[in-house]
Amino acid sequence: MKMNHPTTARLFQAEAHSTLLQRFLQWVESYGADKVALRQKEFGIWREFTWQESYEQVKAFGLGMRALGLERGEHVATIGDNDRQYLWGYLGLLGGGGVQVGLFTDATAEEAAYIIDHSDARFVLAQNQEQVDKMLAIRARIPQVERVIYWDERGLWNYDDPWLITYDDVCRLGRALATKEPSRFEEEVAKGRQDDLAILCYTSGTTGRPKGAMLSHTNLIRVTEALAQVDDHADRDNHVSLLPLGWIAEHALGVAPHCIFGLIMNFPEAPETVRENVREIAPEIILYNARLWDALVGTIQVRMAESSWINHRLYELFLPVGYRVADKKLAGEAVGPGLWLAYRFGDWCVFRPLRDQLGFTNLRAAYTAGAALSPDAIRFFHALGINLRQIYGSTEVTGCGTIHQDGDIKFASVGTPAPGISVRTAEDGEIQISGPTVFQGYYKNPEATEEAVVEDADERWFRTGDAGYIDNDGHVIYLDRLKDMITLANGERYAPQFIEGRLKFSPFIRDVMAIGGPTQEYVTALVGIDFENVRNWAEKQGIAFTTFTDLSQKTEVYELIRQAVEEVNASLPVGGKVRRFVLMHKEFDADEAEMTRSRKLRRSVLYERYSELIEMMYAGGERIHVQAPVRYQDGSEGVIETAIRIVTLK
Repeated sequence: MKMNHPTTARLFQAEAHSTLLQRFLQWVESYGADKVALRQKEFGIWREFTWQESYEQVKAFGLGMRALGLERGEHVATIGDNDRQYLWGYLGLLGGGGVQVGLFTDATAEEAAYIIDHSDARFVLAQNQEQVDKMLAIRARIPQVERVIYWDERGLWNYDDPWLITYDDVCRLGRALATKEPSRFEEEVAKGRQDDLAILCYTSGTTGRPKGAMLSHTNLIRVTEALAQVDDHADRDNHVSLLPLGWIAEHALGVAPHCIFGLIMNFPEAPETVRENVREIAPEIILYNARLWDALVGTIQVRMAESSWINHRLYELFLPVGYRVADKKLAGEAVGPGLWLAYRFGDWCVFRPLRDQLGFTNLRAAYTAGAALSPDAIRFFHALGINLRQIYGSTEVTGCGTIHQDGDIKFASVGTPAPGISVRTAEDGEIQISGPTVFQGYYKNPEATEEAVVEDADERWFRTGDAGYIDNDGHVIYLDRLKDMITLANGERYAPQFIEGRLKFSPFIRDVMAIGGPTQEYVTALVGIDFENVRNWAEKQGIAFTTFTDLSQKTEVYELIRQAVEEVNASLPVGGKVRRFVLMHKEFDADEAEMTRSRKLRRSVLYERYSELIEMMYAGGERIHVQAPVRYQDGSEGVIETAIRIVTLK
């Protein structure tokens, strides 16, 4: 049964469907109960919900928030794993003119308190007991929050606090209001304007406190339309919602396309089942952050190394064929019949089964965003027949400034400007972006907004803070953060992130921080091993170990990583090569503020925390003693003292 509101078309004519919810109601009007809008896997079964069923939930929650007192323009913080209630709550509060403020699911109490308080959120939509307990712990620090709404009631049945209210209770309030005022929700949606604030998306905070980027409905609609001009979007396409709604990517490639193009949303059963669920859905378009793509490289390489003799040999035989075909295609050269035949056979017996295991059988386009992904990794996936392309942008430009386009991919670039978007470089080499995706400004921070935006004639240019240049073909070449481009004492200028990205192509390296400044003559590196992959390798080699710390300091592991560093050094200028490195005794940890939740390094924190280690590398030392916390297999914790080796390369 379709939505029965004959005045809907009239209500929306004036603004030409200029908000996400106005677009959403178009799909409800078109499909009603005749087409699936979203799926969620529960207890091993994919449950399906039609557009009509989604509409009823969105409407009930949106009106329920109005019944609780939410006014147009007021903010609601949301935190939890992506699922249908999260989506319905998100769209419902937008329908009433509210503003969504997304938090990362694993945000600490301190991080959550800051964002909720700074954003002036009047309500919090929290998933479960874990998130509710987090809100209760910071209650005194968020006095403006009137109610915390939760949708997963497990473990919360005995909580007796009027500050808490269930998602279902909010929906009941909304249904009661709808009974009194049947057209109220549509009237509220019709009041929306294109420049209304839709979300407050907080930056990663690599250099200090996160800032709230104000993004309008127009920002989200225009970035989605720009991406759709590069890769067609259709209402039959499936999107697996796996990226956190604290990051702009899921808004721009998930929620907004769902409302604008009718993309089908699919929610995994749990964070631990994402890869399995992606394989079951086999989406047409997918975005993983650079860290996930790096992890996939490692997973594929390790699995193939551990596979049967015949599979391993076939992989070694046909991967070079895949590279040759990918290189020719991307260079615009013809693939000869002999090479094409060899590739087709390799695709049948190696590449296609690999893509099937990854859930990429229907994939038209794969994106990477966030931190820079190594050109080696992008080339690797193209060799496997996966059309992986880089998106470059930031929260302040709604996630997208440039993108690789089919037939015009350069591994060393981050693509060309997306349709409708302009890119330029300033005299100091800073990349600047202009267009309809540029944000409205930072919430409650006009000084930072003025510093970040350049007004030039009728255009607003966002200063990215990134160093780069535009080549003769219009491709944007990203080097590093402008402030992180470093000149060594020998006059050599280098980009730390470029070195780090190349090193992380090794399946045995998880994180790297390249080091070197104006008082140093050469580059050094702090290297964190990928524990899972190195552990598997060590077990096959018969190397005994007890903990992460113990494994990281094995002579054989140092030799393994030395080979990877030397391979990268071969492609670097003499003055920019890594001359010394250490294997870290622990992983870089977001909970210890060593990196952001999106796994970007907090360099200043790492420099300060490991200053003695860094000084020892430049002083010519060979070992340094450190204390390290450890967690044993039985769950107990302790502290061990260990000596970290410092390796010198030729």
